[in-house]
Amino acid sequence: MGQQAVSLLASLGYRHVLHFAGGVQAWRDAGLRVQYGSPTPPPPRGRPSRIRRDRWAALLDLFDRRTTADLVWIWLATIVAFACVYWSVTLAGPGGLIEAGERIGGGGPGFLTSLYFSFGAATSVALGDVAPVGVLRPVAIAEGVVGLLVFGALVSKILSRRQEQVVGEIHRIAFEDRLERVQTDLHLVLVELQGIAQLCRAPQVNDEAIRARADSASGICLSELRTIHGLLYRPQEAPEEAMLEGILASLAIVLRELRDLVGCLSSRSAYLVRNLGALAQLADEICADCVPRRYTPNLREWMDTIQEVARHLR
Repeated sequence: MGQQAVSLLASLGYRHVLHFAGGVQAWRDAGLRVQYGSPTPPPPRGRPSRIRRDRWAALLDLFDRRTTADLVWIWLATIVAFACVYWSVTLAGPGGLIEAGERIGGGGPGFLTSLYFSFGAATSVALGDVAPVGVLRPVAIAEGVVGLLVFGALVSKILSRRQEQVVGEIHRIAFEDRLERVQTDLHLVLVELQGIAQLCRAPQVNDEAIRARADSASGICLSELRTIHGLLYRPQEAPEEAMLEGILASLAIVLRELRDLVGCLSSRSAYLVRNLGALAQLADEICADCVPRRYTPNLREWMDTIQEVARHLR
């Protein structure tokens, strides 16, 4: 009976005796045996270490978010703050800085000596002519650790900035090479289309060979159109308008040649039909009022020309 009741409650979704509406006493009055579950398992032991790692990561992110100037000022402020500690403790008496076997004095000379030692401790290049005694020994060690951390973050920030500049320069060179390849490819496609058009007008030429060359030329033209489409729709990478005008003019001429060649073909392959449809669709998005960036009237005119020519490719 008890096992049947437990199975029934389990099928209804009950996972604990306290979920039973009658409570423990009603459960016992029904003659059912009460089974207490195992205690809640302790949390995994690895959690404190993860928390400590998260804190170290947060500390590193704090340095990473700072600018180079901020890190310089933090480093200098740390040195001055520790110099004030050295000077104050030396005047108070529980410890001090020793120079030439004697405790440094107060006033300006004493503070300059403290500042000199603080710079040496922060950069770990202390020459030993000034030494801490008493409670200032652990303070000097702490300054060495803090100074190296801040100075290391500063050096890392400078190197990161230089690396970003190098990466940006590499990206610019690669982008310019890409534009030159686009212009070269458009010129090659234009020459190929003109050669195919001459074959198409010539008598007794194999139509199969003409269609094969037309398929290849249309595929290359589609690839270059996609590249130009990406240039126009990513204004942050847009080339200079003089270079962009040359690319758009070449594209318009290529599309005109392709339009005339399509009219000369006796039949079209399925591959050519798909390429022409994709060309028309992409070119339809190249218009003066479509692209996110505003260009000069000459470029807007070339865009509208490309869009108009591409509509006759379907």
